[in-house]
Amino acid sequence: MERAKELLADGTVVRVLGWKRGDLGYNPEPAYFNSPEELEDFVYDGFCGANLSKYMINAGKQEGSTLVFLKPCDTYSFNQLIKEHRVNRDKTYIIGVGCKGTLDIDKVKNAGIKGIETIAAEGDTLKVQTIYGEKEFPFNDALLERCTVCKGKTHQVYDELIGAEEGEEAGPVGNRFEMVEKLEAMTPQERFAFWQGELSKCIRCNACRNACPACSCLKCVFDSNKFDSAQKANVDTFEEQMFHVIRAFHVAGRCTDCGECSRVCPQGIPLHLLNRKFIKDINEFYGPYQAGEDTDSRAPLTDFTFEDAEPGIVAERGGKR
Repeated sequence: MERAKELLADGTVVRVLGWKRGDLGYNPEPAYFNSPEELEDFVYDGFCGANLSKYMINAGKQEGSTLVFLKPCDTYSFNQLIKEHRVNRDKTYIIGVGCKGTLDIDKVKNAGIKGIETIAAEGDTLKVQTIYGEKEFPFNDALLERCTVCKGKTHQVYDELIGAEEGEEAGPVGNRFEMVEKLEAMTPQERFAFWQGELSKCIRCNACRNACPACSCLKCVFDSNKFDSAQKANVDTFEEQMFHVIRAFHVAGRCTDCGECSRVCPQGIPLHLLNRKFIKDINEFYGPYQAGEDTDSRAPLTDFTFEDAEPGIVAERGGKR
């Protein structure tokens, strides 16, 4: 926070994009700070899960430069937006902040801890203050799914680092395609039943689209007045599948697997699994690729090589028919 005050005071930036405390202590929300005094409300803790890269699309259109705090995984999204000419790097000052993982309050609540007032991390333990007294909860047991399969602690783009080291390595993580592989092993009927059960929960709030850095169209197809399912809840199984499947196709090859879609979903739908399936297939068909790892490479779906997989002849390349 002190560094942000310095950059505001010397005119390097005219605003700061970070997090402020929300209505609940464990629900911080993205916020702009325009003065050193406003920065007194700045917070950064394990519940600051929001990927601020998406907010930089509009911030870059304003006068002056913006200071933004980005976690390691957020920088992949920012790089991807640079590649797509959706953010202005010259008007952005990036401070990369260290991250030991972001937390899911629902995991704490589902463990039977009720009446939560405040939560503070102390080493590998969360100290949870409730109306019934203090309780403890293992830090790692509260991690968001995306953090259990972390892509790494290295910031892909930054101007300076705070609380992080260049080239920092992530600890042991799981296989991020494990659940995708389980879905692939299902019969078509089982897989259909799984997704029908999940997507039927959708209330078309558009939270996933609004939070997704890859969804940056000025005019979304789902906002068209000519589109029957624009701005309304599902009325049949076709609509509930169409919205999410089309959105997954639109971000294929561009999704960095930041997990924001699942994090913000009020219904708890694992939407990241749709995107992760596309990522897995792209890796198998065209070779390993991580969207947002750089700003100059061409994405597999917008490039062509003679080694590309031909439709129907993918088994030899280790893919699935």
